[in-house]
Amino acid sequence: MSTTTVPRVTPGRAPHATDDNGWHQLIEAVRETGLYPTRTKAEQVTRTVLAALGTHVTGDERVDLARALPGEAARLIAAQIPATHRLTAARFVDEVASRTPGATSATARWDVSSVLGTLPPLIGDDLVTRILAQLPAGYALLFGRADLTPAS
Repeated sequence: MSTTTVPRVTPGRAPHATDDNGWHQLIEAVRETGLYPTRTKAEQVTRTVLAALGTHVTGDERVDLARALPGEAARLIAAQIPATHRLTAARFVDEVASRTPGATSATARWDVSSVLGTLPPLIGDDLVTRILAQLPAGYALLFGRADLTPAS
């Protein structure tokens, strides 16, 4: 994957209904990171991954995540019903694959990493750390971080 600079937004800001520019910048960052041929494909992938993520982030982290994202992305997160149990990172990728016509585990992992990897510069490292603390081990790699969980 290539590295794309996503404009940094002040974490914790309230999303705005007219925040189209932030949404377009997010989609463009995902398109560049994932090397998607069209903006439409990048937007479809972004919507699928953020909707899946929205079911697994809860509590203050969910609220803060929605506040830090552009309006359309925030709505995707907030519209999801929280899952009763968290999926492992591998199962999360499989869940995204099941929501994407024609996807395999490999292509879904690429999609998930392309979207989640663009979030840290946008939402801030502190919030990413808090989100990772509530998810099972293995998600750090999807956010573009080393997974430093000690082996059991």
